[in-house]
Amino acid sequence: MEITEKFKNEIAPFFWVEYSSGASACLNAGEYMQEVFDTRADEGFEGSGYDWSSLAQVFLGECCPDLKEKINFDPEADMFCACSADRDALADFILQFKKACEDKKVILELFRRAELD
Repeated sequence: MEITEKFKNEIAPFFWVEYSSGASACLNAGEYMQEVFDTRADEGFEGSGYDWSSLAQVFLGECCPDLKEKINFDPEADMFCACSADRDALADFILQFKKACEDKKVILELFRRAELD
């Protein structure tokens, strides 16, 4: 998949980072969908990069199981980061994940099954 401006706009506020051995799709924690994480704040969810990673792992396992072996997560407290040596697999994942994030009912249902890291 060619990484175009259209693609970058479709995945925003996630952002794409290319490097020699693959790519990453990242997000600055606390800037997007915070209200989802607030639904489980009493359990310790804050909307950190680790919380995003927990949500993304549920999504990956349930909605994109064919990509599970190709996508890795490397979160930090202030940043979510999905990475892969397979740029096409990562692009497919992040497009689908962003679409799910935009459907509040879907993302809240997935988040119900996320585990605190």
